This record gives sequence, C-alpha cells and structure tokens, in this order.
Amino acid sequence: MDVRAKTILVTGAGRGIGRSLARHFARKGANLALLDMNADGVNETAADCAQLGVVARSYIADAANEDSVVEALDQVTADFGRLDGLINNAGIVRDAMLVKVKDGQVVGKMSLAQWQSVIDVNLTGVFLCAREAAQRMINSSGGGVIVNVSSISRAGNAGQTNYSAAKAGVAAMTVVWAKELARYGIRVGAVAPGFIRTPMVESMKPDALAKMTSPIPLGRLGEPEEIAHAVGFIFENDLFTGRCVEVDAGLRM
Repeated sequence: MDVRAKTILVTGAGRGIGRSLARHFARKGANLALLDMNADGVNETAADCAQLGVVARSYIADAANEDSVVEALDQVTADFGRLDGLINNAGIVRDAMLVKVKDGQVVGKMSLAQWQSVIDVNLTGVFLCAREAAQRMINSSGGGVIVNVSSISRAGNAGQTNYSAAKAGVAAMTVVWAKELARYGIRVGAVAPGFIRTPMVESMKPDALAKMTSPIPLGRLGEPEEIAHAVGFIFENDLFTGRCVEVDAGLRM
C-alpha cells in the first residue's frame, strides 16, 4: 500500500509506541485518526502529526467498550470519508504471579480484576477495533491493512498470565482474519515487540532495567521508532499477510 493520503487509525496513540507509529505514518504522508483514552496525550500526538503537513484528528474512546468503538469508527469515517488502515496498538499491563507463595504458603494471587482488565483492553479491544474497521473497509470496497501489536510475551512470561494470554490471542486472531479478509483485499499482520524504551520502561529502577536488558543478544532496548518501521513494512509490502514479525533484538532466538 502506498500510504500517501490514505487514512490510518492508530489506537493507543497518546504516547510511547503509539505516538511513534503516528509520527512514522505522518512522515510518509498518511492522514491519521488517533484514538486514546488520554485526551492530553492524543491531542499532543495529533498536533505533532499535523505539523508534518497531514490531516490528524484525535478521538477519545475506550477500545474495550463496544459502543465507544462503534461511535469512534463512525466518526472517523464521517470525518475522513474512508478508512484504509488500522494499527491495533492500545494495551495495558497488570502484572502479578498466578499465586504468590512465601514460606510454603500462598499469600497472594492474580485477581480476577487484574485478569479481566488486561483481557478487555488487549484482546477484546483488538477484536472490536478490527471488526469495525474491517466492516468499513469492505463497505468502501477499497481493501485495507490491519496490523495488530502482539508481544514476545505471547510465548509465556512469568508474572504475565493475563498479558501473555491476550497477546497469544492477538497473534492467533491475526492469522484467522488474514484468512477471512483476503477475499476483500484486506491484509492482516502482526508485530511482536520485545523490550522497548517506552515511558513505562524508562521509569523502572536502574537495577531492574539492567536485569531486563542483560539477556538481550543485542544488549539494548528497542526504540519505539523501530517498531513503527516494522509496522510500516507490513503496510508497504502487498505480499505480506497472516504473519507475525518479531522485533526483539534477538531475545527469543
């Protein structure tokens, strides 16, 4: 896809990887619909993109709420006239051990609220946004591209039962949708980042950050712009569909 003058929706666009995704595609000449719960953050992202000479509009919506997603997607298509791409980036973490044991006794466990909040945003939210985007792409008969942001944690990461389950589901849904939507000219791919230098990661204590970085073969965190570059490849390569690109500095080799 030549993304110039195309309309691309980015969820979780208020900061971190989402903001880098928006800036990347703005530099490529795409118009941006930017969705987030954080009004200040997403408005700042929209202003940054507009300075690059494209149309960028922000939408305050909850990716995990069906009515909110439908309303936002209706507004996007009303504002831009069409939707050509979706990047499902919105996500949260609520880490905890399944059971926490001290001196042979269970002293804590992952709560249902911790489980459900991550599943709601990271899995159900991806489903809702992709479903509504696909409907609008098909109605306009123009095809399109959907890219889901998974994670290398989909292989299973201690302390992340909820997050790992959601991100594995995202990778599986990518394959399902690639098979279902190809007949309509819609390609679907995924990117699985490793440890990326986001505001959340940078706020970690130095010793925790060093522990996180030490097993990485390339010896460093990834940059948000490197994830955006990988997503850009999926958009621009018309043969790519149904696969997940791992961008993790060799962590899962």
